[in-house]
Amino acid sequence: QVQLAESGGGLVQAGGSLRLSCVASGRNFNAMGWYRQAPGKQRDLVALLTNAAATNYADSVKGRFTISRDGAKNTLYLQMNNLKPEDTAVYYCNAVKLVLGTVVDDYWGQGTQVTVSS
Repeated sequence: QVQLAESGGGLVQAGGSLRLSCVASGRNFNAMGWYRQAPGKQRDLVALLTNAAATNYADSVKGRFTISRDGAKNTLYLQMNNLKPEDTAVYYCNAVKLVLGTVVDDYWGQGTQVTVSS
């Protein structure tokens, strides 16, 4: 069973930085990404990284957040700079495997809380 373990969340003042990490117990994912969910809101994509090294970011984080991966450590990162109070949410790591463009395996971490104070 694949497990994703996030870490790196916490409380930070507006304008500060955090780096989230996600260690995966499995390999050969087609894509990995970070999602976030604020209280009372749906879970939204923050950043996505495919196995072809393509990236996709939510408009609200472009220029501030960077997604990356260390293959040797099987770890996904999200560097978050210039954090804003509206970035406050639980951040989840996600990994998917595709077959002919269809998601056949979809894994989630337990989430890590990020709180940005004004």
